[in-house]
Amino acid sequence: MLSSRFALLVFAVLCSPLVFSQQGTLPVSDPNRVADSSKGSIYARTVALFGADSLQITYHSPAVRKRIIWGGLVPYGEVWVTGAHNATTLETSRTLLIGGKVLAPGKYALFTIPGPDQWVFIINANWNQHLAWDYDAKDDLIRFAVKPRQVEHLERLQYFIATRGIVDGTIMMRLKKVGESNRKRLLLCSLFTKTNSP
Repeated sequence: MLSSRFALLVFAVLCSPLVFSQQGTLPVSDPNRVADSSKGSIYARTVALFGADSLQITYHSPAVRKRIIWGGLVPYGEVWVTGAHNATTLETSRTLLIGGKVLAPGKYALFTIPGPDQWVFIINANWNQHLAWDYDAKDDLIRFAVKPRQVEHLERLQYFIATRGIVDGTIMMRLKKVGESNRKRLLLCSLFTKTNSP
């Protein structure tokens, strides 16, 4: 049974970079604080803890590198892995209400369909995918539209988890192309609101 409130006992967005191996087996928490010594995408994770429960997003963080991102490297109107390499995953140990739909505890793929003025946010049941090549809309559990907003530049894609009081939370994804005013759009998504009581 869903409740309109949840007790937020501990909230943490891991903010110091972790050491990771050459193979990327250990994710970093802030890909924008890691020395950018390779052209590869950095393996990263953002975690929020609330009581005994957790919500985490694991992803590969591509860099802008003076490229046109929105409508260029990331085409408009196509399903995007919203990261690089394997599908970005969202894993929760608590029932969530996202976009007006219930999401049971588990691990899921997170996709988007970018557009110049509106994005589609997707949670897909098949989390074990490479890019969007294996994506199948029949496995979508949640799908809703979100508006991108302009915020400060980040060189690498990064996810953030924040809370508003003790009832609502937001997951934000940020990345921006430098120097092109018509491309300075980032996605800020409200992804989880009102979990069930602990």
